[in-house]
Order: sequence, then structure tokens, then C-alpha cells
Amino acid sequence: MAEDIPDIIRVNKKCFPLMAEENVVWTKGHLVSHLRLFPQGQFVVECEGKLIGGASSLIVTMGCDDYRTHTYAGITDGGFFYNHDPAGDTLYGADVYVDPDYQGCGIGAMIYEARRELCRNLNLRRIVAGGRLAGYSEYADKLTPEAYVHEVEMGAIRDQVLSFQLREGFVVRGVIRNYIIDPKSKNCASYLEWLNPDFRSLDETERKVRVACVQYQVRRINTFEEFADQVEYFVSTASEYRADFLVFPEFFSVQLLSMEHLRDLNSIDGIKKLTELEDDFMELMTSMAREYGVHIIAGSHPMRRDNVVYNVSPLISPDGSSTLQPKLHITPAEKSYWGITGGDELHVINTPKARVGILICYDSEFPEAARYLADQGAEIIFVPYCTDNRTAWMRVNACSQARAIENQVYVVTAGVIGNLPSVAAMDIHYARSAVFTPSDFEFARDGVQAQSDSNVEMLLVSDLDINDLYRNRSSGSVRPLRDRRLDLFHLGTSLKNDQSDLNETDMRPIDLVKEEE
Repeated sequence: MAEDIPDIIRVNKKCFPLMAEENVVWTKGHLVSHLRLFPQGQFVVECEGKLIGGASSLIVTMGCDDYRTHTYAGITDGGFFYNHDPAGDTLYGADVYVDPDYQGCGIGAMIYEARRELCRNLNLRRIVAGGRLAGYSEYADKLTPEAYVHEVEMGAIRDQVLSFQLREGFVVRGVIRNYIIDPKSKNCASYLEWLNPDFRSLDETERKVRVACVQYQVRRINTFEEFADQVEYFVSTASEYRADFLVFPEFFSVQLLSMEHLRDLNSIDGIKKLTELEDDFMELMTSMAREYGVHIIAGSHPMRRDNVVYNVSPLISPDGSSTLQPKLHITPAEKSYWGITGGDELHVINTPKARVGILICYDSEFPEAARYLADQGAEIIFVPYCTDNRTAWMRVNACSQARAIENQVYVVTAGVIGNLPSVAAMDIHYARSAVFTPSDFEFARDGVQAQSDSNVEMLLVSDLDINDLYRNRSSGSVRPLRDRRLDLFHLGTSLKNDQSDLNETDMRPIDLVKEEE
């Protein structure tokens, strides 16, 4: 939906011309942030290819007081939704807008129904919003805001915004003063709530995720089928252990170069041959994910695009869909031996169990990459790696643990072991796979949830409680994500999938705002 951003801004300005004059409608910076943090909550409506309306939402936690007073700028974090909380129970309706040329055609009702459907699908307890009292200024000399809302509820007064929201099944829970700076509403808003009748209270164990790490031993093989049998052994075993995610190591597919007809190729020819096996590799991994019902992080495999070779880690879901995460930072050896180039995309992948990201080996040694994933809502970061000796392993191991502490996320690593003397640049390996956590009372001692033995082929299985992450982020002994000095440091990116080429106007927070038209 990033391509819709210019049209969203255009329609937003058309819907709210007075606020457009004050330059406080949505900017590209706001909308990019919405799509990063909560893409499911952002809707647009098109008619014959023309964008004519939309809505923005985020998930919030209101604390002990479901109806606490707040401001629009506060509840939306300046309009950027940085406070979006995937573990919250409340969908907050930040904005609804319909092109004036199409108002009265049922578009608003369609958007509200889509928002209710989202609430039901995510099993959220309710939707709340601050409803601007669009007509209150005409009655302010005679009625208090509370009295005005009561008259609208009784049908004695029609308010353009509130009357519509009442028809859509919302209930007024109170009036919020100083919610917005808006002469028409005298800065007041109704506190609106819609309770999800299908909400099911979840036990915390339902936010547990089981991960399995393959400490994979590369050994000489004669056929692709031998490779497939070794892969299937680990996938079937992980399935028997009811793992939700299975991660293989980086470059484990280079084992294919030990097949008799490929042995002794030089490094450049070998990597070229592997790129030609991409379809076979992906078909194998996809069939395994489908058959065994496991999300597979398929280590990494060299893939060629436009005559450029990338080191790519696929995440394949049980439905057969996949996301390809290229390695961003390429080691000197990868460049010199294999001619591999770094990618320019970094994805947070939404799955039914958790939001996850992938950093391939050397990428874990760059704090910016993990911080970006955490800022986009990642809860688990998978690190498939391939290291030749203990010093290289130590770098990946120590940095992965640091990333878990800095970003209050789980980091799951899997390394390759064994020897392939006949394969150039893949002769020796050292690994000790592990699962790292933040370092606090909710988690394992020393922040190490699980760790394999060194250089032993095995499957490491561990349960992760996603709820513990959010408790730690909100009330931990230290809170690195919350306590960052954003007034001093800003993480900017030029990632191809980020759309973050923003100027100062794009990054201006909202303080004079509108709501629910």
C-alpha cells in the first residue's frame, strides 16, 4: 500500500481543508510509520481504481483505567503510532476519511465494518476512538459538552460525526476535554467504545512459541535426494516436537556441491551451479513446510537476480508462501571467493505465532539492523550462520546476545558444522547454536534460554513466551526500547522496502489533529 501514500495525502487534505491549511494532515512520514508498525490496521477504499477513502488504526493498552483521559497526540504518539502495542487488547481508531465527492454512498459504513472485522480477526476486546464533536460550537453557549452528547444520543441534535458513529454501534463512555485543538468542537471529543462480542479471553500460554534450531552437519552426498532426506529428518523431528519455527544454518545447501558431478568446482563456478538449483531447493523447502506444518527458516541459499548473486534466507510458511530475506552485510571472504553482493531489503514477517525477522550471520554484528527490526515490531530474530572457527563463532554468538538485550527480543541462532574438503571455501566449521533472551527476571539466567553442545549435530528445541517480552518492555529493570534518547539519536534507513526517504516536514509530529470524520 506504500504506492497509495500520495493519494492518501491528497484525499486527507481534501477531507480536512482547514487542517490542511495548518499543515497538520497526514504526511508521508506518518503513513510510512503506520505501514511499518501495523499494516493490517491501515485501510483504503478505491472506486474504479481511484482512492476515495481510508482509515488508520493502532493497537493500544490503556492500563488499569479503560477510560482514562488522553489526547489524540498522546494516544497516537504524535501521529506516528510508535506506541503501537501488538500485545494490547484495544484497537484505537485514529482516523477515517471519505472523499467529499463520495460521501453519503455508504463508504464510511464499509470502513467501519472492515475495522470491526479486523478487531474480530485479531481477537481484540474492543475498539475505542475519540469522536470529534463536529457541531458543538453552535450549542456551546447553551449546553455543556456532556449535555450536547446526550442530546445527540437522544436524537434531538444531529452531529455529523457522532450521529454516524452511534449508528455504527458505538457507545459513548464519556467526554474528553482538550482532546484536540478544534474550534468546531471546542477541543472536546466523545469517548467511544465498541465491544467485540466474539472476544475470547486467552491464557498466557497461548502466546508461547516453540522454536527448533538445526545444528546441521554437512557431509559428502552423492545425490540431491540424500540432501532432501537429511533435511526431511530434521523437519519431521521438529514437527514431532510440535515446533512452530525451524531454522537451518546459513549456507547449509552448499552441501549440494559435494555431489559427485559437482565436486572440485572452483568457488565461482560452484556458487553459479548453486544458483541454478534455486528452484529445486525452494520446492523441497516449500513441500516440507506444507507437509509438516512448520514455518521453516531455510538457512540461506545463493540466488541470482539480474546477474547479481545474493545470499538469501527464505522463510516459508505452512501455506507455501515465502519471504526472501537477503544478507545485507557481506564478509570479505564471501566477496572474494563467491562474488556475493549485499541486499537492500530488511523484512519483518507477520506470522500467526509471532512477528519475526532474519539477520544472516554477519548481519547480527551490526546493531542498526536489529534495531530496525525491533522498531518495526519484531519479537523474534532468527540468525542462521556459518562460521569456520571459534573466533568467528564468538563474534556471531556475542553479538546475537547483545542484540537480544539491546532490543528486548528473542534471538535464535543456528550454525553449520562438519567438513567438506572437496568444496571450495566450505572446508571447516564451528558452531554452538543458542537461543538468547533479554537479561532480566522474566528470563533464563544469563539471558541464555538454550544452548547446544559444540560441534555436535543436534536439534535444539525451546519455548519462548512472547508475553514476557512485553512485560519486560513495559516494566523491566531496564527498558532499552522505551528509554532510548530519541531527542539525541535517530535511525535512518535507505532500505529498498522501507520507503523512508523523508524530509523534515515528513517527520513533523501531529499536535493539531482531527478524528473520525
